[in-house]
Amino acid sequence: MRYDLLVDTRYEVAIVGGGLVGLATAHRLLERRPGLGLAVIEKEPEVALHQSGRNSGVIHAGLYYAPGSRKARLCREGKVELERFCEEHAIPFERCGKLVVATSAEELPRLDALEERGRANGLRGLERLGRAGIRDVEPHATGLSALRVPETGIVDFRLVATALAERVRAAGGDLLLSRRVDAIALRDGWRVLGTAEGAIRSRWVVACAGLRSDRVAAMTGRAGSEAIVPFRGDYCVLRPEARHLVRGLIYPVPDPSFPFLGVHLTRRIDGEVWAGPNAVLAFAREGYRRWEVDLRDLAATLGHPGVRRLARRHWRAGLRELWRDLSRRAFAEACRRYVPELRARHLAWGPAGIRAQAVDAEGTLVDDFSFAEAERVLHVRNAPSPAATSCLAIGSELAAMALARLDAG
Repeated sequence: MRYDLLVDTRYEVAIVGGGLVGLATAHRLLERRPGLGLAVIEKEPEVALHQSGRNSGVIHAGLYYAPGSRKARLCREGKVELERFCEEHAIPFERCGKLVVATSAEELPRLDALEERGRANGLRGLERLGRAGIRDVEPHATGLSALRVPETGIVDFRLVATALAERVRAAGGDLLLSRRVDAIALRDGWRVLGTAEGAIRSRWVVACAGLRSDRVAAMTGRAGSEAIVPFRGDYCVLRPEARHLVRGLIYPVPDPSFPFLGVHLTRRIDGEVWAGPNAVLAFAREGYRRWEVDLRDLAATLGHPGVRRLARRHWRAGLRELWRDLSRRAFAEACRRYVPELRARHLAWGPAGIRAQAVDAEGTLVDDFSFAEAERVLHVRNAPSPAATSCLAIGSELAAMALARLDAG
């Protein structure tokens, strides 16, 4: 299709992706440069329909991330900015805190290391608890020792995304919904974004495309050796009669031999309690139902050498995750490690989300937030959790980069 023969709209900055990172970037750009000609281009009819609106709603404190990394810095900065934004826009949130619980002696050194990392990242109020202390915070939980993280909170990120979209519109930005970007060209100093509804020209583009970030990067000649691999996480929801078993957030000690955190228990801002997520390879990047298949997505995933290497290293753990994906009894068994009173009858299958995780050619999950640049384009290549918590800080960083390049011509 000749996109340039259709409607031609021009902007100074176009943002591809209407999730939290894209909307936060647009918000920060318009704050810093009122009147900037800006559009957010989103392929769905609403904002935040994928990762941004399908997460557990946790405001992370920055406990897990390597000191000095982008994740550590932007999570800490983003948490402060997010809470301020929620206060300014009357979005309910709560600093409920969480417990990271060690249930075996072999986990205690890892809990020690996690506490050291948290202190290095500037977390305040960290407290080490024994069995009695665990019961004081979570009366139905058990463990040898726990790290209490009082700064962790909860919020409905859909409300955050909606408020960001409203701020963008109020500041004069355009939200172009149901516009899928299928091609990006460079012509006469403009980036031309092709959509079925017409071409959109922009001096600069910021690509915050989440599950499609590698494909959007490839449109600008920056495919790279990393690929987005979709991992689906299914949640179970505690039935109302069992919600009293969890007051706040109960997390496992991370296992360094497994690339994901593991099943945990999360009270949400609406009072529900979610258990999960597990982590299984998804057969479709936007397939939230079990066994939903997109042949293009599946071929891309299985054809990437890093995925095959990752699968060879972690196939046993992958089978355990798959079994939990099929069996509520197995899901409940994982939860009972922390809350012994939980039974399968207390759980109902809940929602699912898909994590857009970059994997390199060696089969290593890209740990940090990752940005890249092509001519007149800034790409967000990897932004998994805690990107929701960090969105305003990420947006500030991308806005500063985009404006500097725009001013330089």
